[in-house]
Amino acid sequence: MSFFELALPQPVADVIVLVLVLLGAILCLSAAVGLLHFRDVPSRLHAATKPQVLGLVLICLAVAVAQRTVGGILMGLLVVIPVILLQFATAPLSAHMVGRQAYRNGTINQRNLVADEYAESKTTPPAAG
Repeated sequence: MSFFELALPQPVADVIVLVLVLLGAILCLSAAVGLLHFRDVPSRLHAATKPQVLGLVLICLAVAVAQRTVGGILMGLLVVIPVILLQFATAPLSAHMVGRQAYRNGTINQRNLVADEYAESKTTPPAAG
């Protein structure tokens, strides 16, 4: 028997998968509740990106662990790692774009900003640099 054929016992693998999926689902649910609960754009963006990405990572790990064998888990990781990397790349970028547009539209409460690094960008047209 090779190293790649070593397997987790079925009950242990099932419990690990169950816990990972449950934690991931709770985090994704908390992201959805945060979107409904928070009132301002920065808080909603925080709620939409942070727990949702971690929830997806946990669910992807559950998919990999569900394969049980070391070789299966490694193959599962090869399948889900691009999904995780794409989520890590797009979630912060889209949150930044939505936050920047909300700032330009004036829908962000200016009193809640600790540091306003974009104050001068309101006077300069976006295409001017």
